[in-house]
Amino acid sequence: MSKIKIRNFGPIKEGYQKNDGWIEVKKVTLFIGNQGSGKSTVAKLISTFTWIEKALVRKDFDGKWLGQKNRLKNKYLTYHRLENYLIKDEAGNEITEIEYVGDAYQISYKNCFLHIDKIPESRYFLPQIMYVPAERNFIAYVKSPKELRLSSESLKEYVTEFDKAKNAMKGPMSLPINDVFIDYDKLNDVVNIRGDGYKVFLTEASSGFQSLVPLYLVSWFLSNSVKRGSEVTKEPMSSEEEERFRKLFRDILANSSYTDEQRRLALSELPSRFNKSAFINIVEEAEQNLYPGSQWKMLGSLLAFNNTNPGNKLIITSHSPYLVNYLSIAIQGKELLDKVNTKNKFDLFKDKINNILPINSFVDASDVIVYQLDEKKGNLIRLDNPNGIPSDKNLLNMMLREGNQLFDSLLEIEEEL
Repeated sequence: MSKIKIRNFGPIKEGYQKNDGWIEVKKVTLFIGNQGSGKSTVAKLISTFTWIEKALVRKDFDGKWLGQKNRLKNKYLTYHRLENYLIKDEAGNEITEIEYVGDAYQISYKNCFLHIDKIPESRYFLPQIMYVPAERNFIAYVKSPKELRLSSESLKEYVTEFDKAKNAMKGPMSLPINDVFIDYDKLNDVVNIRGDGYKVFLTEASSGFQSLVPLYLVSWFLSNSVKRGSEVTKEPMSSEEEERFRKLFRDILANSSYTDEQRRLALSELPSRFNKSAFINIVEEAEQNLYPGSQWKMLGSLLAFNNTNPGNKLIITSHSPYLVNYLSIAIQGKELLDKVNTKNKFDLFKDKINNILPINSFVDASDVIVYQLDEKKGNLIRLDNPNGIPSDKNLLNMMLREGNQLFDSLLEIEEEL
């Protein structure tokens, strides 16, 4: 389990006040809060430092190069456009502090410098990291996303993976909502939505489909692209990875200090630095443009993809109370399933349970954590989880209750007329 500590970065001022300030990143991590509270900021920092750790493991660079002044700001924060989130005091001194502990490296940032420490004897799943931006709808709307001139690196990568996912489809694929299918016309580069007696282009479909289809396809594709057990990755290297692989291959061959045996071992170890064995899916506003019931089904699908591999992680930012609610149901389902298995009655109850909620979307309470962000205080709090279930005493449910109270107040005035 990785964790991160943030202080004085963008809207995050005090960070997390408990657990020595550490924000734990579990198999399922949800950030909720008002706009501008820093949900995406935290998610993007997790994405950034997870990628840096991956690059260190893969030996894309060494710690000395990474530790040069302003390397984080000028090289890595620009990917998510966070370079201007670093904070200075009145005297002009930078006061941002970030610490990240992963499975292979501990990385800290202070006074414009990164410090790297390797964690000994660690077990590390080389991840495929995908950041799904909130601005994803237009990708499905335009007819030729390949021709877009995007300034956002995360959007470019998302478009690239969406194209790969479309081409990986072997035929019609069912969506988790509305009993519809999608298919991909490779010749014309068109995604179609097919329902009972109708077919429309994705570009002509509702905003909910335009939001869900790329998210669903990319998540499906990447969750299936990482190796399982002894299988090698099914996803081809990117052009950047392929170029790096070839350079490393040439460097090993050209290294005259190697003996033949050392060269053989170095070459045999090289592919493991590129074979991904986990999928980290970071999704902004997963509920975007979706009906509450569709939000449940969408999240159920993301959880099912997340459950396909022990190293996978699902990190979500959200404004939706329905996602917290669904997580509670998925946790309750897992507890019930464990009891059924303990009594050796799985075959007797599996269909009944699965008709209520897909078993493959269940999640253990210990694998879930929900943080609520406060834009006024610039901090986070972890939602209580009595009996393992995320508390319903959260900001989103409080807003629902506040709406009911306002309605009651208006009725009271009406009764006075």
